[in-house]
Formats: sequence, structure tokens, C-alpha cells
Amino acid sequence: MRKFTGFQKGVNLGGWISQCVEYTDDHYNNFITEEDIRRIAGWNYDHVRLPLDYELILDDNGFFLPSGFRHIDDCISWCKKYGLNVILDLHKTKGYMFDKNAVKEPDSFFKSAPLQNIFFKIWSFLAERYGHLHDMLAFELLNEIVNPEVEADWNRIATNAIKTIRLFAPDSWIVVGGVNYNSVSAVPGIDVPVDEKTVFTFHCYEPLVFTHQKAHWVEKMPPDFEVSYPGPSIDYIREKSRLIPQASQGAIFDKSMDTLQIDENFFEYLFKPALDTAEKKNVPLYCGEYGVIDRAPVEDTLRWLDDIHKALEKHGIGRSLWNYKAKDFGLADSHYDPIREAIISKN
Repeated sequence: MRKFTGFQKGVNLGGWISQCVEYTDDHYNNFITEEDIRRIAGWNYDHVRLPLDYELILDDNGFFLPSGFRHIDDCISWCKKYGLNVILDLHKTKGYMFDKNAVKEPDSFFKSAPLQNIFFKIWSFLAERYGHLHDMLAFELLNEIVNPEVEADWNRIATNAIKTIRLFAPDSWIVVGGVNYNSVSAVPGIDVPVDEKTVFTFHCYEPLVFTHQKAHWVEKMPPDFEVSYPGPSIDYIREKSRLIPQASQGAIFDKSMDTLQIDENFFEYLFKPALDTAEKKNVPLYCGEYGVIDRAPVEDTLRWLDDIHKALEKHGIGRSLWNYKAKDFGLADSHYDPIREAIISKN
């Protein structure tokens, strides 16, 4: 399978210019600095994924904001200095974000021509501004389409966005994901024109009851909910998953998993539909987000990371850990002190 060259081992900069605790200049100027980029490069990562909320660069009247682009430009400049590549990920566009609490009626984006035109306008501007950096910067169309029922609409929108970007950035990598929160099982449903610089992406937080244990934003997740990894059996993970609606479906309940253990073979099974699609369409794969919440036991977290890394590396799938700091998953935060060196030693 082809590789996403230059984007094999990375980390997300979530919470900086997307999903911010506060959308202020003080936050933008201090949450991520040049020193953070230097540190990431020192951990032997080859890229960062930079989530971006549209409000940073576009005002309510549809005019672009030079002040917002300064932070993107700073990140690119620092990454150039320290030898890192960048994926510019549109995490939120006007009218749509994966977080249902951040956007009212997010599914309306997929039927609204005016909202889609703003989406195309954003990508036209970004492609024209940054397309010349195709040797180190890639474009990711939109983070985590949630509703599987909008798959056909999303494929149409993504196709038009790709055509728009190609007018200004014919040589840039374009990263596109599927529905159901960028599920790996949705990769076969991605139906867009592909060329030599197209990448299919997915996110992986499976089993969700382990990676998101005690997460306050997961519906009906108790604050004292605990799950070990790998756990004694698939039945153990299933029993725990049935208690949480968001986790009570998916690959772990497929009958073909009945005799499997939750280990690297689990990820081999998860990735197979995406791998088959990538081979058929001759496109690289990229796992744009994966990680374990900072409320899980660190020993179990390290075992989970070892298993998913084995599967990703076996097939040459690029990856970006969620997250560099904060957002309940921050690798730089104190929770990961006991295992951080073990994680980064393999980069």
C-alpha cells in the first residue's frame, strides 16, 4: 500500500485555534509557541495536525481576518524551522462541527447551498494562500462527519471541495474522511475523485469504553467508570460497552470477533475494510486521531498504544496522536509523565 510520505508519525495541536477554552488573542499567543514545536520535533515526530475553526479566519460578514492567519503562518514558519510537516485540518466550518453542542442543527450544512458555498470559499482561499507549500503542508477537508445518513451528500460536497482546491493547489496532498465520526469502517463509503495526492483518513478510539472511560461528554458515562486494557476477554469489553449507548455498537459486537482477544489482532480486524479500499483505489491511509483519555491507567494506555502502533506500522498507515496538550488527552501533561518517554522513544 502507498504511504502518506512525510506524515507517518505526528501529534495533534487541538485546543489552540480549534475547540478553544477561550477564543482570545491571549490564548492564541500562549497556548502553543515556538518552544512547543521545537519540543515536538525533538520527540522525533515528522508532522503536526493543526485543527482550525473557521471563526479564526472568517468574520460574520464573510470577510477573511488577517489576524487569524498570523497564527497559522506562525505554526508553518516554526515547523519549517524544526523540520516538521503540517496538516491543516478544518475542524469547524460555518454551520457544521462534530460537536452537537457547538453548532445548532449541524446536518443542515449538508443540504444548505449557502453554507456549502462558504465552505468552498474557505478552501479556495486556503488553497490559494498555502498551495505553494505542497512539499510540507497538506489540506484536510473537514473533521468528523457524524451522521451516516449524510454520506452521499458529504461525498458530493467533498468532491466539489477537492475540485476547488485543485484549481489553486494541484500538487498538495488532500485528506478526506468518511462518516460516523471518521470511523475506519466508513472508509469504503468514501466516493470522491482520487489522484496521486489523495489520502483517505479515519480516527480510532476503539474500544471506546476504554479510551473514553470517565469522559464527562460521553452520554451516560459514569464519573467512576473503569475499564482495563486488554481485559480478560472480548466478552468483558462487550459487557462494559453495553452500559454506554455510544459504545454499544460497532466492530466489537461483530460475530467474527467472538474468538478474538482485544490485542493487535483487534486492530488488524478493524483496519481491514479500510486497507482493502486503499489497495483498490491506490490511496494512502492516515489515522488522524487516536489516543487514550488521561483518566485511564497509564500502564493500560501504554499497552493500547503499543498494539495500535503495531497494526498502523505494519501497513504503513500514517498517524497523529490526539493530543499534544490539554483536551483530556495531552501527551505533554503530567498524567503521561510515567510513560511519555516510552511513547516517544518509538517515534
